Amino acid sequence: MTPRIIPVELFDLVVFGATGDLSQRKLLPALFHRDLQGQIPPGSRIIGCSRRSLTNDDFIAFAQKAIEDHVPENERPPEMMARFLARLSYVTADAAQDAGWSDLAQALKPEADRVRVFYLAVGPDLFGPLCDKLGSHHLVTPRTRVVIEKPLGKSGASAKALNDAIGKVVSEPQVYRIDHYLGKETVQNLMALRFANALFEPVWNSAHIDHVQITVAETLGVEGRAGYYDTAGALRDMVQNHMLQLLCLVAMEPPTSTAANALRDEKLKVLKALKPVTGDSVANLTVRGQYRAGAASGGAVKGYLEELGSGASRTETFVAVKAEIANWRWSGVPFYLRTGKRLPNRVSEIVVTFKPIPHSVFDGQAGPIAPNRLVIRLQPDEGVKLWLMIKDPGPGGMRLSYVPLDMSFADAFNVRNPDAYERLLMDVVRGNQALFMRRDEVEAAWEWIDPILDAWSATGDIPKPYTAGTWGPSAAVALIERDGRTWYEDQELD
Repeated sequence: MTPRIIPVELFDLVVFGATGDLSQRKLLPALFHRDLQGQIPPGSRIIGCSRRSLTNDDFIAFAQKAIEDHVPENERPPEMMARFLARLSYVTADAAQDAGWSDLAQALKPEADRVRVFYLAVGPDLFGPLCDKLGSHHLVTPRTRVVIEKPLGKSGASAKALNDAIGKVVSEPQVYRIDHYLGKETVQNLMALRFANALFEPVWNSAHIDHVQITVAETLGVEGRAGYYDTAGALRDMVQNHMLQLLCLVAMEPPTSTAANALRDEKLKVLKALKPVTGDSVANLTVRGQYRAGAASGGAVKGYLEELGSGASRTETFVAVKAEIANWRWSGVPFYLRTGKRLPNRVSEIVVTFKPIPHSVFDGQAGPIAPNRLVIRLQPDEGVKLWLMIKDPGPGGMRLSYVPLDMSFADAFNVRNPDAYERLLMDVVRGNQALFMRRDEVEAAWEWIDPILDAWSATGDIPKPYTAGTWGPSAAVALIERDGRTWYEDQELD
C-alpha cells in the first residue's frame, strides 16, 4: 500500500535550540524524511537558531551528520540529501540579548506572508524570553505558529505562568504544545478503532469493560538527563502529559467531528471528571519507586543515586497510579497507569480488558476462559491485538485456547512507519491543532497531579527501591492485585 502524500504550503521554520539533542535526533531527521517524500514544497526554508556562533556551513555540516546518524543509508539518496541541506541556513541569537535578532528579522522579512513556524526546542525557562524577543522584534505575523515542548511547568502555578508569558505575545490558536505520543500511528488508530467500527463503541463502557491499563516502560536510566530529571520525576515527566493524554483518548466521548476543538473539548471533560487523589487516598492509590543497581539491556547498570552522583534523592523514577473517572460511561472502571525507568522491556501500550462472560456453557475439560483484551501497542512494534477464546484444532473434544488476532502496522501495510514528529511538524504547518494540547487541558491535568505531589511532599516518604531490570517495587503489584487483577505482560501470553 502506498501512503498518500499531501504537500503543505510554503513555510519558514525557525528552530531555536537548533544545535541541541532534540534537533539532532528528531527534528532534522523528521524534516528530511518529509522532504524525501515530496511533502515540503520548493522554496520552504529551515533556519537554525541558537546562541552558538556558527556559520551556515557549520550548521549544514551539523545537520548532515545528524541525518547520517539517525536515518539509514538506504533512505538518504545523495541528491535528496543535497536538496534538503540547500534549504538550511543559520542565525546566531540569544534569548537574553538583542544581538542577532535583527539578522533573523532580516532573513524572514522577504517572505512575511508565508506560514512562519517558531519551534522552541529549548528549556521552559526560555519560552517566555524567546516569545518576548519575537514580539519586540515584530516577528509574529497572523500566520505564525509557536511550538513548545514539555515540560510545561513543574506545577499548576508554574504552567499558568508559562502560558501567561507566551500568551502575551501570541494568541492561543497560534500555540502548539507538542506531545510526540499523540503523533504515533497507533494513537491515531485508537480513534479509528473506536469511531469507525460498530464493533467497539457499543461495548466501550462500564457495562462491558472491567479495567484499563496504560504502561509506558523504559529500559534506559536517566543517562545524561539526571540534572533535569531530579527536578521532575516520573509523575511530572510522563504521567502529567503523555499518559493522561492517552487516558483521555481512551475515555473521551465521541466528538462531534475531528476538528481540533471538538476533540480537545472531549479530552478536557475527561480530565475534569478524574476523581481527585488527595490526602490519605494518595497512599492507597499511588506507588512511587526509585531504581537501584541491577541488570538491564544485557548488562550491569548503576542505580539512580549513583547516576545522579548523590547520596540521597526523593525523586521517583517509577510511578503507578489507580485513577477513576466519575462519569456515566466509566463509573467503577479503574484505570491503572504505570511508568518507569530501568524496567525489563521498552514498551508503551494500552490494554482494555473486558468483563468475563456471565456464564460458561463448557465443561471443565475445555479449560479456563480468559476475558477478552484489546491491546494497543504504541512502541516498539506498533500494532493492535485482540485476544479471543477459540477452539483448539483437531478431534478429541472441546479444548479452548486464548489467542490473539494480531495486526502489526509494519506487516499489514509494508510501508515505513513515519516518526511521530514527522506528522506533528506537518500538522503545525497546516494549522491543524487536533494533536496538540490546549491551555485548559494542560492546566486541568495539573489540577489532578498537584495534590498527589503535595501529599508526597507532606509525608516526606522516600520512593520505594526496586532493582533495575524488574517491573518496579512490589507495592505496584499489590496496587492492582488487591483489586483481584494483575498487570498485563505480553511475554507471558505469547
